[in-house]
Amino acid sequence: MEVTVSSIIASIALVTLVTYAWKVVNWVWLRPKQIEKCLREQGFKGNPYKVLYGDTKEMISMMRESKSKSMDTSSDDIVPHLLPSHPNYVNLHGKNYFQWMGPTPRVTIADPKHIKEILFNHEVFQKPTNNPLGKLLVRGLGSYEGEKWAKHRNLINPAFHLEKLKHMVPAMCSSCSEMISKWEVLVSSTKGSCEVDVWPYLDNLTGDVISRTAFGSNYEEGKKIFQLQKEQTDLIIQLLRSFYIPGWRFLPTKTNKRMKAIYNEVGTLLKNIIINKREQAMKGDDGNDDLLGILLKTNLKASQEQGNEKNITLTIEEVIDECKLFYIAGQETTSSLLVWTMVLLSKHQKWQAQAREEVLAVFGENKPDFDGLNQLKTITMILNEVLRLYSPASYLIRAVHKKTRLGELLVPPGLEFLVPITAIHHDREIWGVDATEFKPERFAEGIIKATKGQSTFFPFSGGPRVCIGQNFAMVESKLALAMILKHFSFELSPSYVHAPFTIVTLQPQYGAHLILQKI
Repeated sequence: MEVTVSSIIASIALVTLVTYAWKVVNWVWLRPKQIEKCLREQGFKGNPYKVLYGDTKEMISMMRESKSKSMDTSSDDIVPHLLPSHPNYVNLHGKNYFQWMGPTPRVTIADPKHIKEILFNHEVFQKPTNNPLGKLLVRGLGSYEGEKWAKHRNLINPAFHLEKLKHMVPAMCSSCSEMISKWEVLVSSTKGSCEVDVWPYLDNLTGDVISRTAFGSNYEEGKKIFQLQKEQTDLIIQLLRSFYIPGWRFLPTKTNKRMKAIYNEVGTLLKNIIINKREQAMKGDDGNDDLLGILLKTNLKASQEQGNEKNITLTIEEVIDECKLFYIAGQETTSSLLVWTMVLLSKHQKWQAQAREEVLAVFGENKPDFDGLNQLKTITMILNEVLRLYSPASYLIRAVHKKTRLGELLVPPGLEFLVPITAIHHDREIWGVDATEFKPERFAEGIIKATKGQSTFFPFSGGPRVCIGQNFAMVESKLALAMILKHFSFELSPSYVHAPFTIVTLQPQYGAHLILQKI
């Protein structure tokens, strides 16, 4: 009997071992080779698959080398610096090629028709599964799919309607005025002009705007949350730069304990604000037209109309996640847009002067208002051109989990698609021989005319999953730029080093050192 039991146990162990061994072999070798064969048969080119690592070693090496160098200050051709492997792969394999992210194949797509299909067919082309560390920072709308995504999108949409944003302009003005006052103190202490690294100021400005517009009367708590979220972002980025070991985040290391403490503290702060605002909403208090207040009112209305069904309304935990997303998406995107706008206008004084003339013509000595912002045609052209040349996100990734078609292509499951936003925005075949030059006039007749109706301009993504805060970012950017131009002229400092790089969004690696001159 003992021999029989031992034999059974040994057999089970052997079968288990063989099963797992087969899964590993399939994951690291058989499946990648099958997909590689499928891609090559359909005309795609790429490097042969290398077990486990794929192309990652080469890509990381190229990124490190690129990051160690700066660019020519006069150049806006940032693709070779920002995506160093892309030009190399295009030369070897053409614009549509595949790379190996370990055992996962990733196809780069440059065809506007295919890009449009990827962006609009979001139920098939979904966001890939994120590193678990990301959940400590933010989840929310940006990471959801299917019915959950639709529910969150429907409930959050009202907070970003232009009519709602109109009431947030005074709060944005307050934040901008505080930043400008700080600059005026610096300039006045150095007889009218001085060198300022504007990047940290703009970064804090957009965080301050989110704190005011998202939390209204709870502004001070909002600022505290912003500071904690910034610290959490820095800690997670440090960990993501190293090789991820499953389960590592549960070990009681100093960094892990700090991340957990921040996660809990931010959750507690937000929960207290949410409960307080929810009580106000239930009492019918309409005094809070901030993002969180609008979201809670919409949520309460849906609850009353649908009988508090779980699949209709958001839980407190889900609202907390959306508040965290307000910070990451709203703050990072707008600060990136503003800093590169100031850098480019420093290099192109003619456009800076034209923009200032427009601001003075529309607002005079008055503070910017919502209706006036809609009249800023030159500034809108400038911001669109900055978004084209220096998109906050350099690329977007989508994954397919079932066999599907992309145009004439048959796509196997387990494939990822990369849409190289910055490379598409700099493509001479799409934008002309001056594609890498700053020419806002290309947007003089609007985006559709500039793109000839193609899916070739998507700094905020596109399709149903287009960034929900796009209008918020543009209103804030127009307002901040208008107020800056009214008070200062600016040019590049000799100490400015041109080195765009990505941390969540596109940022200046060594800051943005400008010479500010008081007007």
